[in-house]
Amino acid sequence: MLKPGAIIRLIRPKQWTKNLFVFPALVFSQHLLEPSYVLLTLRAFLAFSFTASFVYIINDIADLERDRQHPKKKYRPIASGEISISEALMIAAAMLGLVSILLVGLDWRFVVAIVTYLIMNLAYSFFLKEVVLIDVFVIAIGFMLRVVGGALVIGVPRSPWLLLTTMFLSLFLGIAKRRGELVAVRKRDPDATGSHTRKVLEHYSVEFAEQMTTICAAGFVISYALYTVSDRTVKVFGTENLIFTTPFVLYGVFRYLYLLHKKDLGESPTDIVLSDIPTIINFIVYAIAMLIVIYMR
Repeated sequence: MLKPGAIIRLIRPKQWTKNLFVFPALVFSQHLLEPSYVLLTLRAFLAFSFTASFVYIINDIADLERDRQHPKKKYRPIASGEISISEALMIAAAMLGLVSILLVGLDWRFVVAIVTYLIMNLAYSFFLKEVVLIDVFVIAIGFMLRVVGGALVIGVPRSPWLLLTTMFLSLFLGIAKRRGELVAVRKRDPDATGSHTRKVLEHYSVEFAEQMTTICAAGFVISYALYTVSDRTVKVFGTENLIFTTPFVLYGVFRYLYLLHKKDLGESPTDIVLSDIPTIINFIVYAIAMLIVIYMR
């Protein structure tokens, strides 16, 4: 009999935090206090979450042998034998079934965004993750699809600056993850290239990853700052005060870089975001400041 704990670890609900990127459209469109818009966004969040869980399962099946050689991934339910491949496929089918139910009645363009996200991530699982640079760009596109999907599901315009900000942030996190993986591999074996755990790591180096994270971090902060003072943003919100939320964004980036370089973290961005207290406090204060500027001006 399948253990509930094993199923939860298989579908990885902790990773669903990435799908919170469907909510910016709701917040910045000033519909956060309208239940019908909130409900649509929640459906979008769950649709992306169950789709992601389906992809995680397929990816774990595809990477079965490689995961068994990894010091951490070998404890995943499929790699450890807690869940068989046939059982995993049944759970994956259930995830797709839930997605299908959630998509009923939603904007067809949102459905296209979900299908695109699914196909792209399946392609990533089987071959794109082994293509240098393309692997991190696929991650970035996935985050952009979440932002676009969040706007499509409630029928509001998408800000080009917000999409650009999302692209730089997701590239920053994706490349930082590669750096974290390289550092972890070096700690275990100074002469290793990381190919036994992730083949594409052969094409990266810590120094190369650091250069790219610097570029993406700068792009992210500049894009966000320009978004806060763009004519469209000022016109929609009726204020230029959103610029005062930029210091929180800067601190978040600096804190992440500190953890990346001084604490050798970064192999799992989700774990950092959910476990680092200063990062959590900074995000909460940022969210409060942003909501005050947008909704209580």
